Amino acid sequence: MISNKYSGAQSQLVCSGCRNLLLYPVGATSVCCAVCNAVTAVPPPGTEMAQLVCGGCHTLLMYIRGATSVQCSCCHTVNLALEANQVAHVNCGNCRMLLMYQYGARSVKCAVCNFVTPVGVSSSVNERKFNT
Repeated sequence: MISNKYSGAQSQLVCSGCRNLLLYPVGATSVCCAVCNAVTAVPPPGTEMAQLVCGGCHTLLMYIRGATSVQCSCCHTVNLALEANQVAHVNCGNCRMLLMYQYGARSVKCAVCNFVTPVGVSSSVNERKFNT
């Protein structure tokens, strides 16, 4: 019996063609999408990946952790890639009190007036579009 330390282990990445999430066996160098047949290269082993939602078109983007910005391949918006432990600020939509919230939150509730202020990726990060 041959033992393989990767036996059954899987990882995931986003298809470079149709943006679907793909599962693949650890150790693969590329993955062919069953939906669109695009071949997506697998990052080298040990590369930590992160995800964010594009502020322009709301597509899920995967990128190498540590990148400072990520350009969406669909709408070309450049998204600022913040780490999960970073915080952002917004003024309360009711009383204008400065509120602090964790990056990635969809809304923040004011402790002074209890108003819920919606926040999103596009309102908490800098983005710009490249002309292609």
